[in-house]
Amino acid sequence: MSSSLLTSPMVDLDTGAVIAHPAVVDQAGTLRATPLPMILELPVRVLLSGAGALAPLHEALRRAGRHPREAILVVTGPCHEQDRPLMKVGLDGLRSIGYLLGFADVGSYGASLELVTDSSPYLLALDPDLVARIPADHRATAVARSVVTLARGIGAHVMAPGVEREPQVAVVRGLGVRLAHGPLLAPGPDGKVRVPLPVSDTTPDTALLGPRVQELLIPAVTLPAEAKAEEAVEAFGHEPTITSVILVDEYQRPKGSLDRSRFLLSFAARYGHALHGSKPAQRLADPPRTVPRTTPAIAAMQAAGRDTGRVYDDLVVTDEMNRCLGIVRVSDLIRQVASVRS
Repeated sequence: MSSSLLTSPMVDLDTGAVIAHPAVVDQAGTLRATPLPMILELPVRVLLSGAGALAPLHEALRRAGRHPREAILVVTGPCHEQDRPLMKVGLDGLRSIGYLLGFADVGSYGASLELVTDSSPYLLALDPDLVARIPADHRATAVARSVVTLARGIGAHVMAPGVEREPQVAVVRGLGVRLAHGPLLAPGPDGKVRVPLPVSDTTPDTALLGPRVQELLIPAVTLPAEAKAEEAVEAFGHEPTITSVILVDEYQRPKGSLDRSRFLLSFAARYGHALHGSKPAQRLADPPRTVPRTTPAIAAMQAAGRDTGRVYDDLVVTDEMNRCLGIVRVSDLIRQVASVRS
């Protein structure tokens, strides 16, 4: 099982951040992937073959120390009408385990739109041939627009694969496509991905508000909303610079925020681990302080100051469907606003 769909990093066109990397499960059952998250193709024929055919994938994740929630499985190939009930059962089973699901070639010869809608996917990947015809072919642009409209209706992301030219980026971004990959977005010699970003609004009034929070975004450390408190302790222990852990539901919507200092203080007390370790981390979480990705820095600072007890807690940056994109630290907001006004 491999990802020919994704031959380079999947990139967020709004922020330039890498969202996922391609992964491969080789013949020996070894998972080969760059840092998480990862994306793999799942042929329809494998899904229809039953749970046994998926066992090597589950085992490869287990041996690599990875969790299903850290993988996006993109279903490839058409599904015949008579196979739809069986496919639905397979998809429901994968979702219950924790995998994020997607469909490839949406809008062409991939799964039917009705099946896509019924499956509540996380990701819809456009047909690469469709993307290649943009922007010269207005019919291809119209199909892409319809897929974006469908995705908004069912709460899914859209990815444009195989992007090669800047005009393609401009068109798909204008349609509302957030994610893309292709030669244009491949890492350079220094390993960095460069996205041709749109021209920003630099009017005096806008400049005084500071940059939008999506420009200050850093990756969030997330755990499922039902995670145990000891899992959060382990997450904080991996890296001393982690300032928060965000609890999210199956659709990556923030449900709780664990501030490092307050959370670990609960465990520093006598019998702290015994009292909290095996209990849900949500018991010790605060409500997430969310800001839309387009919020100006000054407005985000004002939002942070509304709760005097949590002034310096990380803000959770969300997209149009309230899904966690990452966090922004209040200290970064302060620096940005100070530089604008100096």
